[in-house]
Amino acid sequence: MTAILSNYERQEQLRVLIEQQHRLSIAQICSHFSISEATARRDLDALVELGVIRRVHGAAIAVHKAPPEPPVAQRSTEQAELKARIGQLAATLVGNRETVFLGSGTTVLEVARHLNGHENLTIITNSLPVMTELSDKPGINLIGLGGVFRPGELSFIGHITIQSLAELRPDKVIMGIRALDPDEGLTNDYVPETTTARAILAAGKEVIIVADHTKCGRASVAFVASITVVNTLITDSEIAPELRNDFTLKGIRVLTA
Repeated sequence: MTAILSNYERQEQLRVLIEQQHRLSIAQICSHFSISEATARRDLDALVELGVIRRVHGAAIAVHKAPPEPPVAQRSTEQAELKARIGQLAATLVGNRETVFLGSGTTVLEVARHLNGHENLTIITNSLPVMTELSDKPGINLIGLGGVFRPGELSFIGHITIQSLAELRPDKVIMGIRALDPDEGLTNDYVPETTTARAILAAGKEVIIVADHTKCGRASVAFVASITVVNTLITDSEIAPELRNDFTLKGIRVLTA
């Protein structure tokens, strides 16, 4: 005789199954557990509340937790080729005489490295590596924001940074993020940086997120903003097709390098 599972036991088994297979349809869940569609949907709703899955049309997909982010120096070799391609593509969206905020991180640094041949371009940044990269490039007016120095990221955050941002109106904000998901939004793993990240996102007329596929469909510990603040996501071609479609359905332009 098959043992009757409690709601908690069934939901836990369902969570593990979705993590293992990444995607399960409602029909597959009903068949596997011999339950009705209504029960399957209630189980999925409970797992969505826990933040471990997200619902898509007629199915569920696992939300993978992003691991803690290592210091920027260690990350410089991670996904280096993909980041270079993403940075090159993002740089093509920057026009002459624009004012652009560049955030911190290794992918945004690749954007800075590909900014060549511009006329009267103003770059605002809180990233020390970006400041160094652009310090002698012709055609670029550089504004560096101070604040509390974050050694692991080589960036400036906090009240002073936020106050400086309040005085500026960039045309575009280009920033990276630890994790992003159509339902969980933009998240990072360093809580003290959260308010600075929100101020950066709110400063620009257009928000461009640069993130390779390993950051997509994941969630980290600190909520930064809803995915709806993003206008354009630039990632690489290895992003899962269904994930790309989910971002597009949220009104985000997705470009792949």
